[in-house]
Parts: sequence; structure tokens; C-alpha cells
Amino acid sequence: MNGIINIKKEKGYTSFDVVAKMRGILKMKKIGHTGTLDPDATGVLPVCIGKATRVCDLLTDKDKVYETRMLLGRVTDTQDITGQVLQENPVTVSVEQVKSCILSFVGNYEQIPPMYSALKVNGQKLCELARKGIEVERKARPVTIYDIEILDVDIPYVSMRVHCSKGTYIRTLCDDIGQKLGCGACMAELVRTRVADFMLEDAVTLAQLEQAVTKNCLEEYVKPVDYVFAHCKEIVVREEFRKLLYNGNKLPVSCGCYEGEAEDGDRLRVYDAEKKFVGIYEYQAGEELLKPVKLFLE
Repeated sequence: MNGIINIKKEKGYTSFDVVAKMRGILKMKKIGHTGTLDPDATGVLPVCIGKATRVCDLLTDKDKVYETRMLLGRVTDTQDITGQVLQENPVTVSVEQVKSCILSFVGNYEQIPPMYSALKVNGQKLCELARKGIEVERKARPVTIYDIEILDVDIPYVSMRVHCSKGTYIRTLCDDIGQKLGCGACMAELVRTRVADFMLEDAVTLAQLEQAVTKNCLEEYVKPVDYVFAHCKEIVVREEFRKLLYNGNKLPVSCGCYEGEAEDGDRLRVYDAEKKFVGIYEYQAGEELLKPVKLFLE
């Protein structure tokens, strides 16, 4: 079986734990997750199985939506409530000051990744160094906060929904907000509610997945590989170009029937004459060619 399963990760599991358990449930080895969630975080974790593992990196790059609860006045070494407390400060800021500060982070900003993260420096994970008491310099990375919706302010707690780019650490966002307010802050709760088009309300727990296997109805939880590329225009390639298509060659732009008009640089979903999904190609108007970007052939 090939496709993507929208898993609802529960508290206490690492993303690696989820993959390991799914290998046991599905009796498959070729399984990969699409972006790490902290053990105490919950929510959407798309997991790719079979040849769909080739889209893992593409899903990791997608924008995400989180709901988080922030605790003002506490600073920890992990930037969340589970860490060692470094500071406890009085919270004297007003609700309006809190809201104004939070919304000032909407847009592009330079974020320094936390030490307690899976990022690697010189081949070592930062979290492994942090557990040994070693702190290393990290370069700030550009991230984008597309939108923040403040759901509730009940000082010292603040609940908010954050729509952000790949590579954004919500723990670090909370810490940065606390620094800017002058009282410090840490993340108390985190739920990922969306990754690209995968929504929390459609996600399935590991227990439900196991039950689906028992009932022989797993297929209803598996999204096809081309679901990830639903935003791309499609082209159905004519039979006479089958050999070029299945050899992974470039194709002339006249090779098939397009859905709508394609423009230079467009990414296209390419299907063979039997409407079987083959891969993603780039439309190159100048050369009048379709160039393969990622293929999903058996």
C-alpha cells in the first residue's frame, strides 16, 4: 500500500515512536513521518507509507497551524513547561500590552532554534548536547508567522492559534514574546491542527488505525500520493509518449491534455493515459518541455 495517513499524535509519543508502532500495525518497513512533534505535543502528524515516503520532505516544507497555551512569567531551559525553571517573574503587563506584543510577531522574523531540538550541529543533535549541559551557538533562521489569532487572555495564561512557515518553533515564539514583554514566558500546551491540507478533525489515532487493520478497512484512512499535489494543475499524457514518461525523460509540452493553462515554472501533476499518477513535472515554456521534478513510479 502507498499513500499518506493523517495520524493524530497523542501525548507521550515521539514522532519516531509513532512510526515504530505503525510498522508493527501495518507490517511494513517503508514508513516515514513528515516533521517532528515534541513528545508532549499532540495533533496532526502525516505519515507516509510505501512509495509515498518520497513526499516526506515536501510535506515537511509545508506551512502549519498550531494552537498553543503560553504561560507568562516563567522561563525554562526547554522553553516549555516541562523544563527546568530558570526564572519566575511577576507579570505586571496589561491584556492590551500582551495582545499588542503577540501581534507584533506576525510577518518575517529571525528565530534562534532552541537547544532542546532535533537540529544537528557538527553531526550531533542539539537536544543531546543540551542534556549534557553543553550549549552551542545557533544561527538565527528566517521564519514567517502568517497569522496569530489570540483565543483567550487570562493572565498569566494566553491561548493563541499560530499559522506559520516550516522551521518555526512555537516554544521559541513563546520565549521570544516573553522576552519582549520583559516578564519571560514558556509554552504550556501545543496542538498541531493542520499540516498543508491535513486537518486535525480528519486525523486518526494509532488505536483507530489498528482497529481499521483488524476490520480490513484501512484504505479509508490512506490518502493517495497525488493528494499532496492537489493544488497543482494536471496533465494526462497521451499513449504515444508512454515510453518517454516511464523512462523519466523530459516531455514535449504537446504530449497531453492540460487542465487549464500552464505557465512557465508551473508544477504539474502528470498522469499516464490510464490516469495513473506518475509524478510532478515543471513546465518550461522557453524550451517547450516538461521536466521531471519527482517521480512516483513503482
